[in-house]
Amino acid sequence: MQIKAPRGTYDILPEQSIKWQWMEKIIKDTAGQFGYQEIRTPVFEHTELFERGVGETSDIVSKEMYTFQDKAGRSITLRPEATASCVRAFIEHGLYNGLLPVKWYYSGPMFRYDRPQTGRFRQFHQFGVEVFGSDNSLLDAEVIILMMEIFKGLGIKEPELHINSVGCPSCRPGHRQELIDYLTPLKDKLCKDCQQRYMTNPLRVLDCKNQSCHQTITGHPTIADSLCPACTRHYEQVREALSENGVAYIHDNNLVRGLDYYTNTAFEVHIPGLGAQSAIGGGGRYNGLVKECGGPDVPGIGFALGMERILLAMEASGRLIERSAALDVFIITMDDKFSRHALQLTNKIRQSGISADMDYNHRSPRAQMKFADKSNAKVVIMIGEEETEKGFYLVRNMQSREQYQIDQEDFIAKLQTILLKNEEEIG
Repeated sequence: MQIKAPRGTYDILPEQSIKWQWMEKIIKDTAGQFGYQEIRTPVFEHTELFERGVGETSDIVSKEMYTFQDKAGRSITLRPEATASCVRAFIEHGLYNGLLPVKWYYSGPMFRYDRPQTGRFRQFHQFGVEVFGSDNSLLDAEVIILMMEIFKGLGIKEPELHINSVGCPSCRPGHRQELIDYLTPLKDKLCKDCQQRYMTNPLRVLDCKNQSCHQTITGHPTIADSLCPACTRHYEQVREALSENGVAYIHDNNLVRGLDYYTNTAFEVHIPGLGAQSAIGGGGRYNGLVKECGGPDVPGIGFALGMERILLAMEASGRLIERSAALDVFIITMDDKFSRHALQLTNKIRQSGISADMDYNHRSPRAQMKFADKSNAKVVIMIGEEETEKGFYLVRNMQSREQYQIDQEDFIAKLQTILLKNEEEIG
């Protein structure tokens, strides 16, 4: 029986991975411009971290985590998200004693057991940022501006920014009780999940993806009506800063985010044309999370972007054109007896910083030329009897189809000139 990738996972083949590399470079370069540095955390953590950090009543912890016991009997979980891991690293390495705020970005695979569909996988990829050590509302604005600049750099058209405030531990309990009182008479009209969680975590009902639930709770009490003066002021300052920096947004009373650790500012970005998977990223402030995970009371804020969904959005915007890994040089031998010479030349070219390859399957010169063309080689070098005897190489520019005889003595410099000229013409 043929072994296939597990359901909900997939391979990123070379013709796709170059698109990922291009996308990731733009994202990471943009984060670097904002002063963010990369952190890499383990792919698995102790299960307790996510139970404490993400929240035991969340769908992630209660339904979606890949949890197992290791050989020592410890409960281990493949990370379903990266914020809790970043918080753990921040605490473990005592970075709260250093220069604050700490600005990090990360990227990599996450794991959730969910029904696979377009833009949603069991192993998926996220890029995100986390900032620890400041409660300044202008930092909220900066994080959102960074996210929107990433979308701009990727050429994603008309990203729709939704924002809200989910309050703080002082003002949220009042809204929570109002929401429970409102939902109780309606509980039989809610979906099964919302019927189970409306008492323990009523905010999650507002976050339900079932449209019938949204219709049922129309007119529900909003957190905006229950915010304390400090939360009201913080939210107003965030909105003012976004407006002053030309960032359009929609105030969304239903936006609460799916995880328990959020406080104050919450935000999400949608691409309306993507349908059910229109949300491509979001985040918010989580001022109590570091303390909840065993650290000091240090505020935090961040966001995460779904990389697969970003690719879908780029395709919808016409931005994700076909890309291929162009090879600088391909070396063709007129006869197998020149193969050792070809390998020496290939290595010499590579050592000069130019990508190069050659034939290893004893193809005919004609077949080698076809292979070079399919490999998107910019330049082809041909080695045969005459070239070897007279001390030159026959070089074909695959873009202009011009051919040159270049002396072996100053060959690398001439080759670099040809490649540079090609780049200038393409540019």
